[in-house]
Amino acid sequence: MKIPFNGPNFNEQESLEISRRLAEVFKFRRTIREFSSEKPDIELVHNAIKVASLAPSGANKQPWSFCLIENPELKAKIRGLAEKEERRFYVEKPNKKWLDDLKHLNLDAKKEFITTVPYLIAIFYRHFDLEDGEEKSTNYYAKESAGIATGMLISALHLSGLNCLTYTPKRMQFLGALLDRPNEERPFMVLGVGLPHEDAEVPIISKKSLDKVLQSYQ
Repeated sequence: MKIPFNGPNFNEQESLEISRRLAEVFKFRRTIREFSSEKPDIELVHNAIKVASLAPSGANKQPWSFCLIENPELKAKIRGLAEKEERRFYVEKPNKKWLDDLKHLNLDAKKEFITTVPYLIAIFYRHFDLEDGEEKSTNYYAKESAGIATGMLISALHLSGLNCLTYTPKRMQFLGALLDRPNEERPFMVLGVGLPHEDAEVPIISKKSLDKVLQSYQ
């Protein structure tokens, strides 16, 4: 069954103005690690997750889950387990090349943001769903679909005036157990979401110019 398409109806000039404005607005999107204790209106976060849930996915299976975490005790547990994994990465079994690539960001095994940020969003994906009778229903391109949804989530947060930090410890299995997620779910990413601390700083970096990332075929 199909219905008539009812998408946004912008004229060409409006579309150009919107696209130019978006390109300018996203120039100021930065990852931050020092968050204010001020707690933004939770509806901003809910609406951003709602945007993410509208992302395209393989066969429209929508193989994602978003866990919004505010509880301080739970965040402290997540931080403890995350830093245990980070110590393995930075100290016990370091990958020298990887660490060299991270030097300019001044990162280490401490992940203070986990307990200082107002909101954590843990994102999970599923390669299959269990239907009635425990029969498996395959979710196609599950990880790619979760990546698209996460990109839309980050964009929606930025356009709502919020900042975020993408965090992917090398091993994230502890998240599923700690958050009591179903066995079929796999952790994809953690986002710290809030407003920047008044003393927040970011490293000096640059992004590749359009001519470095775009190859046109006409």
